[in-house]
Amino acid sequence: MAQQEQLSRYDQRMYALMNRTEGAPLYRTAARRRAVVGAHVVLTVASVGAWLATVAGRQDWATWVMLALLVPWCVATGTINGATRGLLELRTRALDERQRAERDRVKALAHRIMNWLLFATVVGAGAAQLSGVDVRATVFQLAVGVLVAHWLMPMWVAGLSARDEPEGFDVEE
Repeated sequence: MAQQEQLSRYDQRMYALMNRTEGAPLYRTAARRRAVVGAHVVLTVASVGAWLATVAGRQDWATWVMLALLVPWCVATGTINGATRGLLELRTRALDERQRAERDRVKALAHRIMNWLLFATVVGAGAAQLSGVDVRATVFQLAVGVLVAHWLMPMWVAGLSARDEPEGFDVEE
């Protein structure tokens, strides 16, 4: 990490928050990190689906579903951030060279994945339109889904690519 004296109080607080070890049992192994990221993806899809049901479908029950999914989604988000030691949440000045390089690698990979996801979305919507299916009604839902995936993809990639901590590793205070 960068020198503590050079960091603002905010940066020091965020660094301390992202390096807490209480949640370590949830992300200690690669299998557990994969499970947390998978759960986060499922919770995100369900939450976005519930939100779309409230907005586009005017379904009042979906509001309660969204609220029920909020706490587990936040816990999963915090677990992923803990597993990555705040790689995507900390400011650049709070990261060392290795962490900056890792953040750049994660963002580049997430960008490539999103390019393929966007390509598949456009091809799928185009094929549906050419086959006679009217996709105009689903453009908003597709756009929201792709926007959310674009927003969260770097965190998912970072969570899936995080490495196990060395034996006996203690976080700096």
